[in-house]
Amino acid sequence: APSSSLTVDPTAATEVWRAVQSYYGQVLKTSADLQTNACVTLARSVPKHVQEALQKVHEEVALRYYGCGLVIPERLESCWILDLGSGSGRDCYVLSQLAGEKGHVTGVDMTEGQVEVAKKYLSYHMKTHGFQTPSVDFIHGYIEKLADAGVQEESYDIAVSNCVINLVPDKQQVLREVHRALKPGGELYFSDVLASLEMPEEIRTHKVLWGECLGGALSWKSLADLARNIGFCAPRLVAASPITVQNKELERAIGDCRFVSATVRLFKLPPGEPAERCQVVYNGGITGHEKELIFDVNFTFKQGDVVEVDEETAAILKNSRFAQDFLFRPVGEGLPRAGGCAALAPERIITDPFKLAEECDSTGSRCGPAVAGGCCRPEQSC
Repeated sequence: APSSSLTVDPTAATEVWRAVQSYYGQVLKTSADLQTNACVTLARSVPKHVQEALQKVHEEVALRYYGCGLVIPERLESCWILDLGSGSGRDCYVLSQLAGEKGHVTGVDMTEGQVEVAKKYLSYHMKTHGFQTPSVDFIHGYIEKLADAGVQEESYDIAVSNCVINLVPDKQQVLREVHRALKPGGELYFSDVLASLEMPEEIRTHKVLWGECLGGALSWKSLADLARNIGFCAPRLVAASPITVQNKELERAIGDCRFVSATVRLFKLPPGEPAERCQVVYNGGITGHEKELIFDVNFTFKQGDVVEVDEETAAILKNSRFAQDFLFRPVGEGLPRAGGCAALAPERIITDPFKLAEECDSTGSRCGPAVAGGCCRPEQSC
């Protein structure tokens, strides 16, 4: 049976929608109005091409941005991308530059004021990008009702979401709708708040905690269970950072519950796709990741190195947009420049975002990719 935090009462859901719309449409004017760091982007190394794209976003659009992480996955050229909870459109306008004029970005948001800001600068950004025809559109709608918003089945290569899924009462329906909208081999790449335990009633009904992205946070276990039940592969952890609350009243309300801001990958594989362990070699060349592709906390692929991967990782790489970037061979078969990494032992695989965040918080080590052993790059500071 589903836990109480996943059971959605229609009346309560309507109240949450109204509270969130009010919080993001009226209460928050800039990111300075936030009372926790749940929705504040941490300083991370950002590839040069992404930095350049960010600098071209209009000032008002950037100012109205409240996301908890920079959700920019790799290899976006010519991709169709769906931004869930697109807000003022900042990420959409960055993604559209990276996808190019042959790609397309659709932003969906339930807050009409935010959508109006995003649409206001459509012509400005298309002119800045040098595009002859618009490659971005914005929809005022609900991310758990994508079909109602006109999003077609298996029409997108990638879906991204930036600290929004926690704001939706029915997370299960959101993931179902995204799974429906993605093409086979597609990916949901998102940053969000995750909780250490199932939300007690007093947190789940606290309007400010909902607005601050804490009240509706899923536990990591619930996310993994939902993803698997809907048909996604197991969640792959990209990064995690601890969340602090700068408000005594909110601290008392959350009690012993802990929160992290995490970046996660969920892949949709073709049905019945067989999977076998194999050796892979990254060919290099992905823009901004020419020499090294940090796939998640457990797998970093250096150009030319041989890496043995598990069945699911092999299936993801073979069936996703990354297939063209790898050479695949059976385990044990010789490969050129065979000097890479052996497969990670199961006990060394990191899946718990709190374990990752605690290591970052206590030692000052990396809170993003490559904390684990195996095929990981040297540690760096957060």
